[in-house]
Amino acid sequence: MIVDHIGIAVRKIEDALPLYIDILGGKLEDRYTSEVPGVEVHVAVIKMADKTIELLEPTNDKSPIATFIKLRGKGVHHVAYRVDDLDSAIHESRQKGIRFLEETLRVNSRGRRLIYMNPASTNGTIIELCDYPFKK
Repeated sequence: MIVDHIGIAVRKIEDALPLYIDILGGKLEDRYTSEVPGVEVHVAVIKMADKTIELLEPTNDKSPIATFIKLRGKGVHHVAYRVDDLDSAIHESRQKGIRFLEETLRVNSRGRRLIYMNPASTNGTIIELCDYPFKK
């Protein structure tokens, strides 16, 4: 398992971009919006050397990112770990007592299959497991 990316909750992507691009030297790789119910987020994908940062801006006040910001403020939302096979990783984790937020299992617009672990199983940290089965 390796770190795939870090998701950072922001109020406005435009306000956060200068830090990651002008100061930290990242490169804006992609921007997209997901209006899938339960996701509702604008995303800016920033490449930082060999790592990726995703800036996450809520599209509405019911977005999980909006809720996160209201409860915890801006900042690190989740850490995503890339696995070779998401189905196997989910199965193995369940056998070790990890619960998942089942409604988060999906494929995003970049071809990443993902699911979030239930923070009750991870000492409060939001952890995403992901794979890229459609990218060869």
